[in-house]
Amino acid sequence: MSAPLRLGIAGLGTVGVGVVRIVKTHAELLEARCGRPVEITAVSARDRSKDRGVGLTGYAWCDDPVDLAVHEDIDVFVEVMGGSEGPAKQATEAALAAGKDVVTANKALLAIHGQALAEKAEAAGRVIRFEAAVAAGIPVIKALTEGLAANQVTRVMGVMNGTCNYILTRMEKAGLTYDEAFAEADGLGYVEADPTLDIGGIDAGHKLALLAAIAFGTQPNFDGITLDGIDKVSIDDIRQAADMGFCIKLLGVAQRTARGLEQRMTPCLVPATSPLGQLEGGTNMVVIEGDAVEQVVLRGPGAGEGPTASAVMGDVCDLARGFRLPTFGQPATSLEPAPAAPTSLPAPYYLRMRLQDRPGALAQIATILGTSGISINRMRQYSHSEPEAPVLIVTHKTTSDALTEALAAMEDTEVVASSPVALRIEEV
Repeated sequence: MSAPLRLGIAGLGTVGVGVVRIVKTHAELLEARCGRPVEITAVSARDRSKDRGVGLTGYAWCDDPVDLAVHEDIDVFVEVMGGSEGPAKQATEAALAAGKDVVTANKALLAIHGQALAEKAEAAGRVIRFEAAVAAGIPVIKALTEGLAANQVTRVMGVMNGTCNYILTRMEKAGLTYDEAFAEADGLGYVEADPTLDIGGIDAGHKLALLAAIAFGTQPNFDGITLDGIDKVSIDDIRQAADMGFCIKLLGVAQRTARGLEQRMTPCLVPATSPLGQLEGGTNMVVIEGDAVEQVVLRGPGAGEGPTASAVMGDVCDLARGFRLPTFGQPATSLEPAPAAPTSLPAPYYLRMRLQDRPGALAQIATILGTSGISINRMRQYSHSEPEAPVLIVTHKTTSDALTEALAAMEDTEVVASSPVALRIEEV
């Protein structure tokens, strides 16, 4: 019988406990599918005495994850602690230096330090696997690095934060305000301790940086992502977008342009009838477009104990079988720097504004748009009783530069009662 693959798990929170449960519950299944036993030999967490609902007897305990990372009785260091700095980074580096392979669910660590860590791993003849870091139960990393490896990817996009999608869905379906939907999500435990990680687009931005690196053969560049959260999306935006046949999603998009790599994680409108438009609740979806395959849509749970632990164990099984790939699908030294490109590809935009209810106000806005080279596709003015008229405009395709110019000119007029809201409409 082949020697078992021995795991050391750093972090016994939701995901770590999920991994323990899978290894305990499916020992025979794992051995049959991997051709060798998979077992846990050592663990690390901050509190030894905490009841985690799973038995941990028989595992060596390390108070310091760095000690676990170099433990002589493990082959694979499973890092599910989180955090881009501190113990997670130190322990990962120590594991690679000690000749251990690494499986991680840590998107922040790889989005920020992925290039350096990938180079360390390959120099040491080790691998880093991170399926669980992006969209949890959706095998999108394997899809990009394996199934779609022969494609020149043209665009990657998706909804990659379940908390934001839950909030936007509740606003749409239940008519809740943003504050009401946020409070509901928080009460259900969906929101991070630091809410800006979710609603500010940071969590989803980390994931987008990793997908873009694989899709376009570039070094991860989280700092090059345009980030804009959902906190400014109002119930009026939700209702009026629906009135025009759209849904609002926090959408990540990465694509190459002549100016560099365009990466953005921003609220966008998508057609209500599209797969992304029909995505509800905490579910994630990733859409990959390639020259040969055209379009692939992957949908599934983006968080939670079972889905994330399942993704961790998928990577573990590959290592147990002897299947090894460079971290980002090709040697780290071959990854190109990814100059950040501003949003340049033309797209239609949704504009919502309140205008002073006076003659010529709407004509003045139309003139500003025309002067900036922006054509109006559809326009609606809603009934009102107050002295300010709510106006909704959907443009034909235009550039972000032209739109910025027009919005600035609108602010200089006396007819705009408050700053217009502008959201890109993404074609799916």
